[in-house]
Amino acid sequence: MVEAEFPRIKLLQNGSNLGFARANNQAIRQSKGSYLLLLNSDTELLPGALHQLLHFMDSLPNVGAAGPLLLNSDGSIQPSAHPMLTPEREFWRLSFLDHFLPRATYRMATWDRQIPRQVEVLKGACLLLRREALEAVGLLDDSFFMYTEEVDLCFRLAQAGWQLWWVPGARVVHHGESSSRQASEEMYIQLYRSKVQFYRKYGGERRANRFKYLIHLAYWPRIVVATLFALTSTRSAMRVRTYRRLLAELSGM
Repeated sequence: MVEAEFPRIKLLQNGSNLGFARANNQAIRQSKGSYLLLLNSDTELLPGALHQLLHFMDSLPNVGAAGPLLLNSDGSIQPSAHPMLTPEREFWRLSFLDHFLPRATYRMATWDRQIPRQVEVLKGACLLLRREALEAVGLLDDSFFMYTEEVDLCFRLAQAGWQLWWVPGARVVHHGESSSRQASEEMYIQLYRSKVQFYRKYGGERRANRFKYLIHLAYWPRIVVATLFALTSTRSAMRVRTYRRLLAELSGM
């Protein structure tokens, strides 16, 4: 369809799934221009979204990346940004303490949708990057097969002094998980594998092991509660299986 309807587009086709980072790097290396847009296949750019992002970045040369206000299919707000990951913040969130005192997430529902905000991490579903910034810090780390590659990139951009901004005037519908829904358990495990990889990259085995320990602490109560509900709920039974598999495989990650 792309070849037939968009003959001017350069189409790259792979025989297998290379992962988000490696596939995007293929295109980045062959691209031109001052900006690069990472855009998931399950997104819809609403009118003016790209113009808003470009205009914002044109006006602030120290901004390395900008992301839009992401919306769910029903129009509700989807998390578009979050604080930088740490093992302690992950434990705080998984222990449901974030509902009382947000440390691992932003309360984006309370943010003014007319005012851009500087953030620590932007979601990779739609991410506009300044080429100059990307050339300064390097491409996506393609050792991440799926998930956390944008966290790694945002971390490197911030370390190099580039700012990251959430621009709510740009709105994008992200239908979410369309690429991974059919293999949800596998993707759940992959999410944590990539997080362990991130902590190992920035802190070595000691930090990775601390994260694994905190995950064990956070998940055993979840397993107990889900097991009780599993007697009457198929979904809870599936969660128990996924949680147990995660803890079983965690030590080998």
